Formats: sequence, structure tokens, C-alpha cells
Amino acid sequence: MESQLKKNKEIVKRFNLEVIEQGNLESFEELMDDQFINQTAPGGMDSGPKGMIHTFNNILRPAFPDLKVIIHEQIAEGDLVTTRKTIEGTHLGSFIGIPATGKKITIQVIDVVRIVNDKYYEHWGMNTMHIVLAELSSD
Repeated sequence: MESQLKKNKEIVKRFNLEVIEQGNLESFEELMDDQFINQTAPGGMDSGPKGMIHTFNNILRPAFPDLKVIIHEQIAEGDLVTTRKTIEGTHLGSFIGIPATGKKITIQVIDVVRIVNDKYYEHWGMNTMHIVLAELSSD
């Protein structure tokens, strides 16, 4: 069991580095279950795999091309991995209608991911995106 918990944490680390930070579509396909559901997807957004990769590769990464994910802590129990992380970047492209400001941003994130058969199966998350939006809109 201990080795599976460690493996699940490594899967989440790999997803954060290769998919969120680097935008690697091959890794996304390998690590994402077809039945994946994002339980905390914003209203009106696709809560499946397509919505998840769209958020990273069509919203976040174009606005913050130097995006970096820093994992601070992970806790694994059963098939769940909880991760506390920071996403950093520079606002160099349009972000949800806000033109580039050149400002450095920091998004604090806590997510819980269910891993089934070594793939992302379910996700819940909380983040400080609303604070970033307010800061970028303040000028």
C-alpha cells in the first residue's frame, strides 16, 4: 500500500510538471482517465478532460508563458492525493479579457485528486485565482 501511495504522489507531481507547467499533451493523454471529472470546474465549463486541458493550454499558459508550479506538500491516503502548491508566472498575454500587464502573479492552490489505475479520475480544488484577477484588474 505504501508503494502505491508513493506512486500516486509521483503521478500528481508528474501531471503538475509535464501538463500544467510544460503543456505536454502526450503526458496529459497518458495520465488522464477518459471518465475524469473535475468536481470544482467553474459553472458553464466542461468538467471532463477537455475542459481541464483547455484551461491549462488555452487560458493559463498563453497568459503566463513562464508558468511555474511549485509543490510544497503532498498527503496521500487511499486513492486520494492532496497537494498544496503555488503557480507563478508573468502576465504577458491576455487573461480572461485582461490585457497583459507584465505583473508577476502567484496563485495558491490546494487540490485533491483521485487516482484510479494510475490516472487522474476525479479532482476537487481551491485556489486564489479571484485575488489574482482583482490584482490584474486594479490598474
